[in-house]
Amino acid sequence: MTGINWEDPYCGEGNNCFRIGTDPEGNAYIAVAGQEEHHVTDSRDALRALILEIKAGKADHLL
Repeated sequence: MTGINWEDPYCGEGNNCFRIGTDPEGNAYIAVAGQEEHHVTDSRDALRALILEIKAGKADHLL
């Protein structure tokens, strides 16, 4: 994707690998590694809040 600076993939144990990216306009992106053309887009603050909630265990019921 043009304009998106993708980070190295994050791979959980036995799970899919995800990538997080940002662009110069302040948007944040998250996608399955290798499928970056199918990403979710939001603000950096919204993505940061999502990651913090996941780390706090608030999405464990989805696993």
